[in-house]
Amino acid sequence: MQIIANNGGVFATNSYLVADEISKQAVIFDAPNDTVAPLVEHAKKNGWNVIGLWLTHGHIDHIADHEVVTKAFPEATVFIHELDQHKLQNPRSVFQLPFVTKGRSADRLIAENDHLHIGNIPVHVYHTPGHSPGHVMFHLPDQKVLIGGDVILMGAVGRTDFPDCSFEDLMKSIKRIMKLDPETTLLPGHGTASTLAHELQTNPYVQQAVES
Repeated sequence: MQIIANNGGVFATNSYLVADEISKQAVIFDAPNDTVAPLVEHAKKNGWNVIGLWLTHGHIDHIADHEVVTKAFPEATVFIHELDQHKLQNPRSVFQLPFVTKGRSADRLIAENDHLHIGNIPVHVYHTPGHSPGHVMFHLPDQKVLIGGDVILMGAVGRTDFPDCSFEDLMKSIKRIMKLDPETTLLPGHGTASTLAHELQTNPYVQQAVES
């Protein structure tokens, strides 16, 4: 397995390309503006077929470049949770943005306990609301990797000051996720990678969630 990350866009958002080198299948996780194209080119260069764009949630900084993926790989399926599909269908932002994102519907609505695959790599879906009602995290159990979106960020957590956010729900989601193997690598939506063990030791929000 290979994981290639790129960071960019107006909110410095992370996007990840995860590839099973044996099957030559790959998936891109989240699509910040002006960020996905290098991952698409990397996949093409290596002969990997991008089978999907799997979205952690529907905020504009995570969906903006969805067309870049699907134009390069027309058979790539776009996944999102049902509760965030309306954000993908009608992209909006509370901030003034220098770009326009077209709306679209998902090819599949994913939910808690869905079991997906990237070639031979199993992926488990966790529904983790709080930062957004339809937020999900993608767990690769065999590799001990968690693609986490905006739930836990290194030393922080995702914002909960938007109209449909809930700090209480976020704390519940974090408490559930922290039951995974402490050595799990966390690939967040913003900032640098971490581990669940490191966040438990250093992140006051994670500590609050676990102790609640």
